[in-house]
Amino acid sequence: MNLAKLLFLMAMIAGAALMIAPQPSHAEMQLLHKVPRTPQAPNVELPDLDGKMIKLSDFKGKVVLVNFWATWCPPCRKEIPSMQRAWKILEKEDVMMLAIHIGGSMDKIWTFLTDYDVDFPVLFDAGGKSPKGWPLVGLPTSFVVDTQGRIALRAIGGREWDDPKLIQEILVLKKVPATVPPSP
Repeated sequence: MNLAKLLFLMAMIAGAALMIAPQPSHAEMQLLHKVPRTPQAPNVELPDLDGKMIKLSDFKGKVVLVNFWATWCPPCRKEIPSMQRAWKILEKEDVMMLAIHIGGSMDKIWTFLTDYDVDFPVLFDAGGKSPKGWPLVGLPTSFVVDTQGRIALRAIGGREWDDPKLIQEILVLKKVPATVPPSP
């Protein structure tokens, strides 16, 4: 089973579970969670929608919001407008945003994004191989990579990305000093 089908199945199961599980409050849904041990983010190299190859490693030294999503995923679709609004803020703060579409066709992505007037970078992963090495649970899952290229924060499920608290959590990572190794 390829990764795109597996993620789809996981999203369907998670959706069914959410229908019977108690729903978290809006405040709980807006949280970003620290990733234990802040592992190095796996490098991703994918084409953007114009065919230009983009590598995560190109943004070393910057904070990067990496969002894994798909057009068939309802929470993914719902969060895209808030991502666009957040992009307008983050771009001015020199924070990068990469939305990685898993599977699907380029035509569906273009149609969907045109309806929402999206201008942040969207990368296309037709084969669904880019999540390998990332602690991905389902779609959407987003990660905030710190200036050292480590996965610092994670959000499982959709968010209102232009929420001032989320923006602040992301911007704080710009000010975190690099880890200095102990002297011998």
